[in-house]
Amino acid sequence: MMNNTLKYKNFFATIKFSEEDEAFIGHVEGIDSIVSFEGQSVDELKQAFKDAIESYLDFCKRKGIKKQKSYSGVFNVRLDPNLHRKIALTAKMNGTTLNGFIKRAVESELLQTECQ
Repeated sequence: MMNNTLKYKNFFATIKFSEEDEAFIGHVEGIDSIVSFEGQSVDELKQAFKDAIESYLDFCKRKGIKKQKSYSGVFNVRLDPNLHRKIALTAKMNGTTLNGFIKRAVESELLQTECQ
């Protein structure tokens, strides 16, 4: 199974392969800075990721800035109107709000994903 992400010290990176450069290119997600790295082999890529994170952590410490991106807890989701209606009615029938229903659905999905 191909997983296009790496994890190190609670940091995640997305990985793409550049045919032009014949290299794996990584980009750290969930931070306010732009941190990229690359490697021509999987081992090189993993080491470059670790090195990039260690360098980023050192930079944050020296500058006194937050390591992780801040999230407000609010985001918009676009749905098909029929799906929106079904969710709203189901939430109402279950004695909860649309927001509460969606929150529980996302939490449930995350639990299933984390267990795999």
